[in-house]
Amino acid sequence: MGGVTVIDADLTNPRHQEAIVHLVNVYARDPMGQGRDLAEEIRRDLISGLRRHPATLILLAFDGDLPVGIAVCFVGFSTFAARPLINIHDLAVVPEYRGQGVGRALLDHVEAKGRTLGCAKLTLEVNADNLPAQALYTQFGFGDGKPGGRIGRVWFLQKRL
Repeated sequence: MGGVTVIDADLTNPRHQEAIVHLVNVYARDPMGQGRDLAEEIRRDLISGLRRHPATLILLAFDGDLPVGIAVCFVGFSTFAARPLINIHDLAVVPEYRGQGVGRALLDHVEAKGRTLGCAKLTLEVNADNLPAQALYTQFGFGDGKPGGRIGRVWFLQKRL
């Protein structure tokens, strides 16, 4: 992984803002995203929307000055544990850096942040056909929440407004 570093994003820093929009757009273009660029208005409004959301937590991976990975997370709350949780909403690494430990480094930092915040757990969704991501998450210890659990089928439903 060489010179890759992971940092907390500062949503007031123009360099970080540019990296966030770029990396989320790279993810959107990926087949595991939506297979196309984000609409111009989404790219324009992304940072202001993230800044307005009170529970936003973003980590950025850089190789020198080059942004190479992102974890877009939101702090939530586990009613069953009566403690906070972190949901990893997007975890993305630019194609040229995949398989080099960048995703793992981002997950390590999310976990450290969760421990600092006293979180009960980390959560995420993963596409059923995204086998490389599932392998990473399983190696990292994600499962279905049952002792010895593995990634199982979970329905993630949505209703567009």
